[in-house]
Amino acid sequence: MKKEQYIPRIIDPRIEEYLSAFGAVCIEGPKWCGKTWTSSYHSKSEIYIGDSAGNFQNRQLAELSPALVLEGESPRLIDEWQEVPSLWDAVRYQVDRNPQKGLFLLTGSATPNHKGILHSGAGRIARLRMRPMSLYESGVSSGRISLQKLCCGELTPCMTGEIDLKNLIEWIIRGGWPGSMSLSFEQASLLPGEYLNAVIEDDVYRIDGIKRDTRKMRLLLRSLARSESTTASNKTLMRDIRAMDEEELDSATVSSYLDIFKRLFLTDNQPPFSTGIRSSVRIRQAEKRHFSDPSLACALLKATPAGLLGDLETLGFLFEALCERDLRIYAESFGAGLYHYQDYKNREIDAVIELPDGQWCAFEIKLGANQIDSAADNLLKIKKQMEAEEGNPPAVLCVLCGLSNAAYQRADGVLVVPITALGP
Repeated sequence: MKKEQYIPRIIDPRIEEYLSAFGAVCIEGPKWCGKTWTSSYHSKSEIYIGDSAGNFQNRQLAELSPALVLEGESPRLIDEWQEVPSLWDAVRYQVDRNPQKGLFLLTGSATPNHKGILHSGAGRIARLRMRPMSLYESGVSSGRISLQKLCCGELTPCMTGEIDLKNLIEWIIRGGWPGSMSLSFEQASLLPGEYLNAVIEDDVYRIDGIKRDTRKMRLLLRSLARSESTTASNKTLMRDIRAMDEEELDSATVSSYLDIFKRLFLTDNQPPFSTGIRSSVRIRQAEKRHFSDPSLACALLKATPAGLLGDLETLGFLFEALCERDLRIYAESFGAGLYHYQDYKNREIDAVIELPDGQWCAFEIKLGANQIDSAADNLLKIKKQMEAEEGNPPAVLCVLCGLSNAAYQRADGVLVVPITALGP
């Protein structure tokens, strides 16, 4: 690649840090999110296992002699290593023999079965998760407001500019795929649907060689799209399929397909938060459903700008997914994690950022500026109740919104930040 054409990614400093600490680094994530481009930028030699040249010569060579394809200047990129799982042990063996750090960069768009892999690679091969581009990386967000500083309670009030709802909808439908940055909206909106077709028709089989019912997989994916940004259970998904598509999927099939979607990085669920809340309140342990990018849900729902303008409830869920995708990318850049909060007293917080020191910050996500007051009231109410229960309340309260034109702190202490001004 021409390194001068490289578009910087938020994960870049973490890759450099991991290469300095481990013998090998494996970058995982959905197809087309930029793993190969980014890994190539950080490598000095490379081999592409999925290259079709010479009747897939590289793959054949890797199968015959894994050690041979590892020869090259370090860091050496091994792209789509999961095509030949034995490469994992070959890399681990080379790392064991050589005390040097940063020998290999592996990329993978699927998590293969452990068959053929003898060693976990613990302590030798570090894993990093890469995601589609955030609004900041794609140039939509100014990044004037740092999430890291925000989580420390630091916010300099500023005007951030008016946001057109139609533009916001287009960013959701387009998604964060690097390959569509230079395309028109009409062209870019075709990519998520073709992405899903490629995964369902090809990658699902390639992951373990088992043929599955692609029609049923599409039914489940559509149900997941209808449940985007909710904590819908497997049983709820089954009922939804029965009601909306007049089909039946048994629980074992649903669980099996959900596992495949996870291994292919199609889904990227938001775990529940409970650490540090030491009250008697029981915490619900359901994950919040997400695709790796909200554009995939849009493609499955056949969402259009006109359609979403006429269905603000669905738009609200998709906007929440967009914000939580970006929050996770920004949070991981400084060692924090993204969660959601939900308990049996019907108290909910859309997004929780847990900092490395154990402190946490609560975020409500709202599309319109007219919803800021109710969102702030909810956060303040939950914080007060947690304090009364001798729990561990959030250190920072923030409303993340779509159509606000300013970042500021309210008189009650709640911060308000537009998603188009947020960055790492």
